[in-house]
Amino acid sequence: MDRLQTMSTFVTVAEEGGFAPAARKLKLSPPSVTRAVSELEARLGARLLHRTTRSLRLTEAGVRYLADCRRILSEIEEADRHAASLHREPSGLVIVSASVLFGRMHVAPLLLQLLERYPGLRVSAVFVDRVVHLLEEGIDIAVRIAELPDSSLSAVRVGRLRWVLCAAPDYLEARGRPKCPGDLAAHDTISFAGGSAADGWVFGGGAESRRVQPDSRYLVNNADAAIAAATAGRGITRVLSYMIAPQRRAGALEVLLEDFEPPPVPVHVLHKEAGQTSARVRAAVDHLVQGLRQDPILSN
Repeated sequence: MDRLQTMSTFVTVAEEGGFAPAARKLKLSPPSVTRAVSELEARLGARLLHRTTRSLRLTEAGVRYLADCRRILSEIEEADRHAASLHREPSGLVIVSASVLFGRMHVAPLLLQLLERYPGLRVSAVFVDRVVHLLEEGIDIAVRIAELPDSSLSAVRVGRLRWVLCAAPDYLEARGRPKCPGDLAAHDTISFAGGSAADGWVFGGGAESRRVQPDSRYLVNNADAAIAAATAGRGITRVLSYMIAPQRRAGALEVLLEDFEPPPVPVHVLHKEAGQTSARVRAAVDHLVQGLRQDPILSN
């Protein structure tokens, strides 16, 4: 027997509690199993098993060696599975979550590319404006725009987004352009729940940070409504930078007080599978990470 076979035989003897039951499980003759363990002990120069006519038990060296053998054999098996999965065409269902607007604008196009690339995959996109619990809700992958707490989830950072103030050119021409956060008190503001209106708008970072509570006459529960109102010239709103990229390109909205912005918010791709990742999830994670890292909106 080679070394790995001998180690596997020793583990089976220890787990089955004897040479005869180990031989039956391994479909080998009892003498060959006994000989394999004896050769292993001779090579190591240490006794691993105490043998009597009625019982078999591990020595102190045997206990330690058994733990090492189990770990090594498990790692080899995992390496084999991982290598095999690299050559297997990904197939099956992958459930991916993201916030509604970011999902529609930046994740959905990547998921359609993923389906075209891997015909055996099916994708369920769950776009909701709340934090999903991957394990409890059966979500495979989530794209999350936030600082992440320590957890058992695997996370890959793909970029960052800015919290920005914006207003329409017509509004700024009529009401003037604020030069510092304190000037917002003299302006109409539009707040939405996802923009942390209840906690105020934070400017700057660290010891220099400052919180301003907007006295908004118009409070909405989604970014689309806030952006539409700002584009219509009804005031200043605060959103994540990706949300108004089309309006900025069209000249419909302008960004204000850039020198006072808080630190950018990181964007991560999360998945719940630790250790050996299935081919379907690995393919989806790799595709999303590559696509989002190439998205210019996540580096501005």
